[in-house]
Amino acid sequence: MSAKPMGPIPPGFAAQDGQLIIGGRTAGELSASASDTPLFVYDGAMVWKRIAALRAAMPAALSIHYAIKANPFAPLLAAMVGQIDGFDSASAGELEMALAAGMVSDRISFAGPGKRDGELETALAAGVTINLESESEAARAIAIADRLGTRPRLAVRVNPDFELKGSGMRMGGGAKPFGVDADRAAALARRVIDAGADWRGWHIFAGSQALDADAIIAAQAQTLALATRLSDDVAVSPPLVNLGGGFGVPYFPGEAELDIERIGAALGEALDMREPVLRNSAFALELGRWVVAEAGVYLTRVVDVKWSQGERFAIVDGGLHHQLAASGNFGTVIRRNYPLAIANRFGAPADEVPTTVVGCLCTPLDLLGAALALPAPEVGDLVAIFMAGAYGASASPSAFLGHEPAQELLL
Repeated sequence: MSAKPMGPIPPGFAAQDGQLIIGGRTAGELSASASDTPLFVYDGAMVWKRIAALRAAMPAALSIHYAIKANPFAPLLAAMVGQIDGFDSASAGELEMALAAGMVSDRISFAGPGKRDGELETALAAGVTINLESESEAARAIAIADRLGTRPRLAVRVNPDFELKGSGMRMGGGAKPFGVDADRAAALARRVIDAGADWRGWHIFAGSQALDADAIIAAQAQTLALATRLSDDVAVSPPLVNLGGGFGVPYFPGEAELDIERIGAALGEALDMREPVLRNSAFALELGRWVVAEAGVYLTRVVDVKWSQGERFAIVDGGLHHQLAASGNFGTVIRRNYPLAIANRFGAPADEVPTTVVGCLCTPLDLLGAALALPAPEVGDLVAIFMAGAYGASASPSAFLGHEPAQELLL
């Protein structure tokens, strides 16, 4: 059986005496400080470096918003308050996390297609911007605000009439549960304004996890054109145009880093040439995965090594209940290998026999790495799964089979 390829280990990780270093500490030290594994470790310095690189590449006036759903770990959110310009939440729970982290309410938005009345009331009372997903949601929000005696901050989320080509998840370009169709969005904005609400502008999100800079540049140009057309129809300049995100990260073999400098240069030119109706508008990018994914490592320990019909399996104490995405059960059609290493022998030569890494759950879905070229595993080894900073602990079924949740640590 030949080894299968795996995705690239993110830059910035090195070895010290054969041990993987994360945030200046060895994987062994980190697991010991957390009283063993499984454990998510987030390197804060890598996150801040990503944000700084993004700001350097993008137009100076562009705001950077963080999508909490990518990673809502409370210490990470608190540390981000001084690093980014706003939080985008997708539930009342995330809204509470944003406020608890210390973000001021007028820099928080609340999106999601199924907001209940109680959630709308919480958002309205807090003074955050609600991204409206339908006409009926707008009517409910306005009625609740009237009852509360408050002026609601309302933006219109638009289901664009185009898609982000090559994106992992397409959020526009057809019938979608997200947002209001582009041909009805202006009428809804006008209705919001006429009701006396504080209209906050447009939220236009075409897709996510794209690694093609040209596709993102084209989608941003279409987003600006759509925002122009809608704003002309409303005859009011939008205070803010949220351009969405879509920036992907390389998880799998053959994928490479996104060229954000090219994207930033093209966006700068497009903003310089924007139409008069958008001249006084502010603009924002909404990113989650791109900011935090590469900074996270999932550490899990080998508890058994076994053979079955000539194939070797390393069985670890973690699994898909913590890191669902690495198992291929979160957003991918064909399973491919995330970058993975033996953390206590980082950089050591691979054994000639491939190793399949599986979790501790009683299901064949609990596959973390198939037929990998690794050093021969031993009981007690630490396995590191990279690209674990986004859609890891909070996006995985932690209660499945009654196992304990993974610990999390911000360095």
